[in-house]
Amino acid sequence: MKSIRVLLADEHVLVRSGIRALIERKSEIVVVAEADNGREALRLIRESRPHLVLMDITMPALKGLEQAARITKEFPGVPVIILSRYDNEEYVREAVAAGAVGYVLKRSATAELESAIKAVARSETYFSREISGYVTTDKAGHLKTDRGLIERLTPRQREILQLIAERHHTKEIAQVLNINVKTVETHRAQLMERLGIHDVPGLVRFAIKAGLVSLEE
Repeated sequence: MKSIRVLLADEHVLVRSGIRALIERKSEIVVVAEADNGREALRLIRESRPHLVLMDITMPALKGLEQAARITKEFPGVPVIILSRYDNEEYVREAVAAGAVGYVLKRSATAELESAIKAVARSETYFSREISGYVTTDKAGHLKTDRGLIERLTPRQREILQLIAERHHTKEIAQVLNINVKTVETHRAQLMERLGIHDVPGLVRFAIKAGLVSLEE
């Protein structure tokens, strides 16, 4: 089996050593270069030709998300996995916007890092289980954040999604929007197809995560 070549970028030597020992337990994964700052990482990509980059979200000289954006632009064939201690949605969204196709929480690295590397090497995406709900993919397999998907909906679809999330029944939505029940049902079916969600509770969770409604509503 051909080895997966990884460039490891983290400012802390001990962290890099630990991660390297963890992932090189598998013979099919090899760390071909290490960088302790963002600019060095860019230089080493040119020299070492890795299959993917694994890097900390906070890096000196060139921050992790800025680096991910640079790599995506300059080396489109080299995917990026972010390694981070942050599990909040904003960081995950920013990582996806910067071009990262993977995001692994440091506390989950022991259990998930090998799976993440192998998935990304197969041109798939990988996000730690705790934050996987923050992103989804379209039919072409492209990553989308919840906010990005919201922006692709028509104004009427957003209205209906919001009313569904506010726990209004189909007849109530029809009355509020002055349309018939059948039209509401058609819009709901189109919403589910476009978002890849197959039940009403899923639509509610999506609307909350995307900020369309709040938990208090």
